[in-house]
Amino acid sequence: MRVLVPDGVLAATMCGIAVVGAPHAAVWQTTSRPMNAWGYVLIVLATVPLVGRRRWPLPVLGVTAVTLAVYVIAGYPYGPVMFALVVAAYTAGARLPVRRSLLACLVLTPLLVAHAFVPPVLGSVFRALPVSGWVIVPWAVGTIVRVHADFAARNKAEELRDRAYEDRLRLAQEVHDVVGHGLAAISMQSGIALHVLDKRPDQVRAALEAINRTSRDALAELRATLAVLRSAGPDPGSAEADGRPAHGRLADGLERLDRLVARMAASGLRVDITVDGQRPAVPAAVDHAGYRIVQEALTNVLRHAGPATALVRVDYRPEAVHLDVADDGRGGTPSAGGHGIAGMRQRATALGGSLSAGPGDGGGFAVRARLPLRAGEPA
Repeated sequence: MRVLVPDGVLAATMCGIAVVGAPHAAVWQTTSRPMNAWGYVLIVLATVPLVGRRRWPLPVLGVTAVTLAVYVIAGYPYGPVMFALVVAAYTAGARLPVRRSLLACLVLTPLLVAHAFVPPVLGSVFRALPVSGWVIVPWAVGTIVRVHADFAARNKAEELRDRAYEDRLRLAQEVHDVVGHGLAAISMQSGIALHVLDKRPDQVRAALEAINRTSRDALAELRATLAVLRSAGPDPGSAEADGRPAHGRLADGLERLDRLVARMAASGLRVDITVDGQRPAVPAAVDHAGYRIVQEALTNVLRHAGPATALVRVDYRPEAVHLDVADDGRGGTPSAGGHGIAGMRQRATALGGSLSAGPGDGGGFAVRARLPLRAGEPA
């Protein structure tokens, strides 16, 4: 019904214009037959089917073309009624597969040019050219529109697939950071508990309490992360970074590093934190990514550095946030099979920033990141 109403209005309008315009067109075409009742009936029969042009494009094209072929073979004048053929041919090109609509046009065109070989205009082949143009040109335009629409639809579908894939990667990265950090802390504490179980049983309780605390925090953080990601779709901060309104926001940011440091201390890793500069307005995407980078870097220290002390330095500058996480452990590079460094680098580059990771100047391992505060800032 939604397409029948506007198409009905179009058909009625074209019918009225064709009926009114036909006598005036006959004045300028002295060799044409004067309009009579049969001529007006043919005009109605050619235009009224346009009501169903979008639901039944091929039958409408056939009826319109055959009716107009009879109209011109009978000698009635060219006029506004020919635009009915333009609309029908365009609709067929725009809504049908190319081969099907082209075949229909090739079959119907000879009917439309047959009048050029009927007396009194026998042999006037040039009269066939304008009529064939009323079919081929609008069909070609409709086909181009259809191809363009199909191309745009495919591009949109690919874009949606890419977004869904990026969302899955983002979710996987969030879960990796949350779960990886919690499991690393739990592993450390459980190792301590096993080590002191026989020699210092009084310390086992403290280790178990730390495991309990860490597991509860990790589960709560995981639930919050999944809840926000479900409600926000794409990364909650990315919307703000692009200038679009964000639908959600993760709670973890650089201002909550003290809690992270406290959890690390409870897991046996000493962390010193230094903050330089005055904190500017930090976009949510940058704030969250910075927190996750520091968290993953400290998790790597806990896993790979052995007995060590970590130093975290947050340097707020007008154009960017600089993060340095270094330790004095045994150095080396975290396992190549892991995703920690790659995930940190991906977070930084997604915001137009940069990240480097490798052996520190004085030993140990160091992670350095630069996160621009405005999109498009050079890394």
